[in-house]
Amino acid sequence: MEQANTCLNRVAVVLPSLDPDEKFEKVVDDLVERGFAHIVIVDDGSDEANQRYFAQAEAYPQCTVLHHEVNRGKGRALKTAFAHVLRNMPELGGVITIDGDGQHLLADIVACGERMLTEGDKVVLGCRNFDMPGIPPRSVAGNKLTSRLFRIMYGIRLSDTQTGLRAIPLAYLPFFGDVEGERFEYETNMLLQMKHRGVGFVEQTIETVYDPEDYSSHYNAWKDSWRIFKIMLKGKFRRG
Repeated sequence: MEQANTCLNRVAVVLPSLDPDEKFEKVVDDLVERGFAHIVIVDDGSDEANQRYFAQAEAYPQCTVLHHEVNRGKGRALKTAFAHVLRNMPELGGVITIDGDGQHLLADIVACGERMLTEGDKVVLGCRNFDMPGIPPRSVAGNKLTSRLFRIMYGIRLSDTQTGLRAIPLAYLPFFGDVEGERFEYETNMLLQMKHRGVGFVEQTIETVYDPEDYSSHYNAWKDSWRIFKIMLKGKFRRG
């Protein structure tokens, strides 16, 4: 397959970031080195001390850096990027949303992008396999709980409810731009509204990557599951 016909040139990588570090720098460098031609980064109100990472990224012709003067949340950052792509890159086939902490491997990003271009009319969700050995038990328990809630409450069968790796066809960006939510609740609302509006999706199995230090200090399976459950409950009552 010629490169001109692959996701490297036909899809924009969307990367929201708040106060990035060296991991973000490596993610951007790797995306450029891999050959992605369109990378849209959103600085969501980062501190002055962290602006050098955005300046370094902006030095790449492949990168566009959009700035929020104050922190507005991941949901708003994604919407800002979607609106930019619609205005300035209408010839593209879609976008791939990723996180800037190195959890998403290049091979998986490319695989999701290519799958989205092949499927044409479906969102591709990069889903981790929580049955693989070596995954922290609390992560397995938290994900299986939220997956069960999605199935019981909304009839959505999804193996990874918290994935940030999502390949979205361009035609769906106006719809996702109108989905409620400005912060982390937005990503859950995206999944719920896909079901409500009949937007199809497929799962693409991806590698599970954990940084033990970050995981132990930031991840709380039950707290995160409770947060997702409240979003789901709110959506259920609102629709009812």
